[in-house]
Amino acid sequence: MPKQKTRKSVAKRFKLTGTGKIKRESAGRGHLFTNKTSKQKRRLRQGGLVAKTDYKRIVDYLPK
Repeated sequence: MPKQKTRKSVAKRFKLTGTGKIKRESAGRGHLFTNKTSKQKRRLRQGGLVAKTDYKRIVDYLPK
């Protein structure tokens, strides 16, 4: 059976932690910062963890 290839778009967006959780960046950081408050921009700097419901879908595409 052939090996499953890594989805490069997923590999660039998510990282595995040492305990096996998946880190992600916040959405909404691309542009239009003049409309966002300083508080919003400050909170967007922080990343987060992927929800349990999305974990199984994403982990298969990450490099092992």
